[in-house]
Amino acid sequence: MNKRMIAYVQGLLMVCEAGLLLLPLITALIYGESTVSAFIFTICLLCVVGLVLIKFKPKDKTIYARDGLVIVALGWIILSLFGALPYYISGEIPRFIDALFETVSGLTTTGASILSEVESMSKSLLFWRNFTNWIGGMGVLVFVMAVLPLSGGGGDLHLMKAEAPGPSVGKLVPKSNKTARILYLIYFALTAACAIFLLIGGLPLFDSITTAFGTAGTGGFSIYNDSFGSASPYCRTVIAVFMALFGINFNIYFLLLIKRFKDAFKSEELWTYIGIIIASVTVITINISNQFSSIGEAFHHASFQVSSLMTSTGFSSTDFNQWPELSRTILIMMMCVGACAGSTGGGFKVSRLILLVKYAAKELRSVSHPRSVKVLKFEGRRVKDETIRGTTAYFIVYVAIFCLSLILISFDKGDTTTNITSVISLLNNMGPNMGDRIVDSASGIISGGPLTNFGPFSNLSKIVFILDMLFGRLEFFPLIVLLTPSRSLRQKLSNRKRL
Repeated sequence: MNKRMIAYVQGLLMVCEAGLLLLPLITALIYGESTVSAFIFTICLLCVVGLVLIKFKPKDKTIYARDGLVIVALGWIILSLFGALPYYISGEIPRFIDALFETVSGLTTTGASILSEVESMSKSLLFWRNFTNWIGGMGVLVFVMAVLPLSGGGGDLHLMKAEAPGPSVGKLVPKSNKTARILYLIYFALTAACAIFLLIGGLPLFDSITTAFGTAGTGGFSIYNDSFGSASPYCRTVIAVFMALFGINFNIYFLLLIKRFKDAFKSEELWTYIGIIIASVTVITINISNQFSSIGEAFHHASFQVSSLMTSTGFSSTDFNQWPELSRTILIMMMCVGACAGSTGGGFKVSRLILLVKYAAKELRSVSHPRSVKVLKFEGRRVKDETIRGTTAYFIVYVAIFCLSLILISFDKGDTTTNITSVISLLNNMGPNMGDRIVDSASGIISGGPLTNFGPFSNLSKIVFILDMLFGRLEFFPLIVLLTPSRSLRQKLSNRKRL
């Protein structure tokens, strides 16, 4: 393991986060807020620690596969810890565990919150809160690689594979840093387009920018207490459309840019994703039509919620916890499925679902026709055995962590539906839950539903949820590798036992 390179990259990430914190600092200066000192302290601390790590530049810049996983996992933890400081130092979130929960939720684009009232927060912290959604959407390591190459010998690709959501990551162009640059240019362009459309709809500039951040990162943080319940139908429509767009694999947009339209529109994952959305909106619209004044209004809310939960954004236009059981069940299923691989969305991913279904069908056919040889194909290409193994391993780990998390948070006094949907929501980086019983351990107040915050949960549950959000965003393996001793360390421990 190249420990010096791991430390060097962590230093770069800290300096990068310090640079990103300049934007909310400028916001605090513009609005004359007292949070200026909290941001300055955090920026200085990040620069001091980061520059010390950068100073010891490694001679060997090679990043191996394991190194890439460790760098990504460690980087996200460090960025979360430092990113929580402005909330905590300013006193607007007085408990560090809550500040960390909010930061991890932002960076992992989960959108779950411990805050019961966000509109009273300072503008600068609201900006930072939603900006973390945007940063985490495409990934911090991808951003750093877009600015400068980190290593040679395929090291940058190891980092992209570890951070990018989905079962596989490839280069759009020969060099990984150019791929990262293209991805971020597409990401920035779509974010700017979303903000402009919201401005046209009458939203103030600050509201448009912060909302675009939450939409682009499919993060779900809103600067309004009711999410988007009081927003205009036009703004909700814009947000619904862009949420769906950010849930599409960004490779599709690259293919459209270079005019390879045939390749873009023959994507199996894209059409499955669109098909699930259309089918879900249709069924839910019919199912909830009697709860709204017109079929058009029912369609509007169904489209918004399907787009929000399918892409793991988590915005709400209404309390969908009051919808019929069929609609709620469909929404929970979409929370599990998630968006496309290579998008900013979370969840299990449409591509993994397709692969598992095809693999199951192949195995069932082999039972009835044992001599037949069926090649598993996806997107017109043969699927490698390692991809199938990776997808199967992901599913097994997903179920194991889900069960363990559910057991741990059951010590709280929430009902089964609340516990299950909370773990599903945070493990899939969604945000809302659909339970009816979240008990505040301090006050005994009972609450629940998609607009409910996670503040009432105990510290143990919050720690579990923080880990779930990180596991979900990094798709388990980076954190597992970080927590697993390396082969050399295991060998040393084994030798000590023998002695």
